[in-house]
Amino acid sequence: MGVQDFHRASEPSTVAKGPIVAEPLMARAARAAAVAAAHAEAVDRDARFPAEAIAAAKAEGLLGVMVPASLGGEGLGLRQVMEVCYTLGRACASTAMIYAMHQVKVACVVRHGVGSAWHEDFLRRLVREQLLLASSTTEGQGGGNVRSSEAPIERSGDRISLVRAASVISYGEAADAVVTTARRAPDASASDQVLTVFLRADYSLERNLEWDTLGMRGTCSAGFTLRAEGEAAQILPVAYETIHAHSMVPAAHILWSSTWAGVAASAVERARRYLRKAAAAGALPPSAPYFTRANGELRALRALIAAAVDRYEAVMDQPDALSAMDFQSQISLLKVDTSELAVSAVMSAMRCCGLSGYRNDSDASIGRRLRDILSAPIMINNDRILANVGASALLTEVAASIKD
Repeated sequence: MGVQDFHRASEPSTVAKGPIVAEPLMARAARAAAVAAAHAEAVDRDARFPAEAIAAAKAEGLLGVMVPASLGGEGLGLRQVMEVCYTLGRACASTAMIYAMHQVKVACVVRHGVGSAWHEDFLRRLVREQLLLASSTTEGQGGGNVRSSEAPIERSGDRISLVRAASVISYGEAADAVVTTARRAPDASASDQVLTVFLRADYSLERNLEWDTLGMRGTCSAGFTLRAEGEAAQILPVAYETIHAHSMVPAAHILWSSTWAGVAASAVERARRYLRKAAAAGALPPSAPYFTRANGELRALRALIAAAVDRYEAVMDQPDALSAMDFQSQISLLKVDTSELAVSAVMSAMRCCGLSGYRNDSDASIGRRLRDILSAPIMINNDRILANVGASALLTEVAASIKD
């Protein structure tokens, strides 16, 4: 089975085991989103994990949709999953970001673990039990530099162990498994990394950093000391350098961007309702032009994401093209561009609604959306991405024509 079988569109299939039903994907996503929306205020207020929304997503069979049909899943790709992220983002930003981060890990295991008996069994179990996967890619002083690991994998025969000072593991205490980077061995360089799957029974978490933030409060992205043991077979059989370029970065930036677009869409919709109500009362407020700006920014945001998916699908079966500086720069800048544009769209929607958008007790309130979306530029900080892309750009000639 080729890579396209794992990532391109296919019709949902009925699975013998597990909760997946033969219903359209977006109908199931809409039901999960309705649950997320009903609890979004409480999730934000209490900075708690969106347990009801994730339970609904599991009941709808949404966690295993990217797993190949041959392993019990639906074989869907990023194009379909990004629509789920967008739908959930309109309801609850924390729920959508948790779902997006989970699917990034699934994408990596599907693309680089199929063919490995342990990982294929794991994917079957993921579909059957709707396992939620957390990510551990940041640690210690390295912060958001996911291409550098401090903690190494220790080996003893067929067994492995890892002790990792993880500065962030989003929803770590609620996850059923964690997918983590690590140095390949104690004598390996920081950039010689592997990606390993540990089941909940394989590890313990000791919290060492709390999560009390302006927005995205329900992601519960606390810091932990991760202590894990397992089998050597749990290490993905492909170097993390390849996983990072071919799967991790494209999936993360497309799905995160779709989540932020959903949050922006929620704000723009609130602004639209506010203006319709004002028009029905007899007059549009002076702030009405900001709706035009917000709506245009949302359109541009959606177009950027759609174009990125097109580019990814065009090269997804071409390893050299995926690793090429041009594609990596484009997919990295997608995150920068969409995060900044989403912030601008939400801010424009708030300015459209004026004081009603600024208030927390108004049906036009944009406050939670603005607080959530402000996380976008600092989640893998845009400054870091721009610096890395800028260094790479020094090696590339400026295009000689518009079409180049």
